Amino acid sequence: MTRRSHSATPYCLLAGSFLACTALALCVQQHLPMADALVYRAEGEAVLRGGAHLYDFTVTEWHLPATYPPFAALLFVPAALIPVTALKATFLAGNALLLAVLVQLSARLSGLARIRLPALCAATAGALWLEPVFQTLLFGQINLALACLILWDLTRPSGARWKGVAVGIAAGIKLTPAIFIAYLLLRGRHREAGTATAAWAGTVGLGALVLPSASLDFWTRRLYETDRVGKAWIVDNQSLQGLIARALGDPTPGPAAWALPCAAVALTGLWLAARAADDRHAILLTAFTALLVSPISWSHHWVWCVPLIAVLLAEGRKRTAALVALVFTARTMWLLPHEGDLDLQLPCWQQPLASPYPLLALLLPTAGLASRTFAHPPTRLGRPRGWTRKDPEGPPFSVSASQHRPRHSSPPGV
Repeated sequence: MTRRSHSATPYCLLAGSFLACTALALCVQQHLPMADALVYRAEGEAVLRGGAHLYDFTVTEWHLPATYPPFAALLFVPAALIPVTALKATFLAGNALLLAVLVQLSARLSGLARIRLPALCAATAGALWLEPVFQTLLFGQINLALACLILWDLTRPSGARWKGVAVGIAAGIKLTPAIFIAYLLLRGRHREAGTATAAWAGTVGLGALVLPSASLDFWTRRLYETDRVGKAWIVDNQSLQGLIARALGDPTPGPAAWALPCAAVALTGLWLAARAADDRHAILLTAFTALLVSPISWSHHWVWCVPLIAVLLAEGRKRTAALVALVFTARTMWLLPHEGDLDLQLPCWQQPLASPYPLLALLLPTAGLASRTFAHPPTRLGRPRGWTRKDPEGPPFSVSASQHRPRHSSPPGV
């Protein structure tokens, strides 16, 4: 370590400690509602009671139901065995730790060397202020866990043993990550796609074996009740469907208004991911395509902003990275009137402020994530272009040149 890096260490730790303490203090000031963690706890309790009524209950003042597949409920059983206070503390500490893991995995995705501890602490503390991350901690969500599972799996070396299993497990917990199985197929990784599919099928089979009636209920009925998750038109929903509903002022726009654009975006996003010059861009394009086309993408689902910022920084595009960080920190959707049905009465100039995340995601290809789509054949992570057989490990620190949802409970601007 150089003298300069030694001198920077105290500043990294000081900045990280300050940012982390203020963010966590704000979480406590918001009384840590952790509504989603309470839903997970109720799912675990339902499993312990036999699971027959897993999708019949609602909890919290917002009357939240269970919406994940039965396999997820099996994983939530430990949450039912500890007091609520301990559960909230566990989710808060666990998500903070998972954020540090996500930052490290984002560095690996970007082609950077392992981040040293002081810089990791500072980067993690700064990431706490990104709105999707902060909301994940506030509501006790599992978004960070799913992102870590997927990134860990996809950034392992090609041919790694059981590569694809974690992607399949993530899809078994929440169906949206299944788009990464399509990503593996489109990138020509048929063995990994098959492993992921088998792992997902295993989660479905385990759920059916332990919770047969709940599995039948979910896969034949609940899965298709899209309004069960929540209202698509509220500003909490940062999907393409939410953007269109608010822009039209229509709580139930017809299929021609939103399904066709979503299908076009899905096909275009996956096509760009298949043709992207390297895997880091392809992974991000796939992730943001999923967030766009999902009927409901609550603002806290967008934790993929962390690896996006990391990739932009690693490629030397600091201004773009700063702009993306600003979009995910500004919380513009919460500054607008959004009580009752005011989300449907926003004037034109407020529409971009109500849908910052989908608009940014639609601009990602033009922002450079697919700018080199046809420049070179696709390359894979772990061996960026410019590395030679004589240098298989690459440079030590470099990158290639190349459902009802509770309303936001924070005060305006938070």
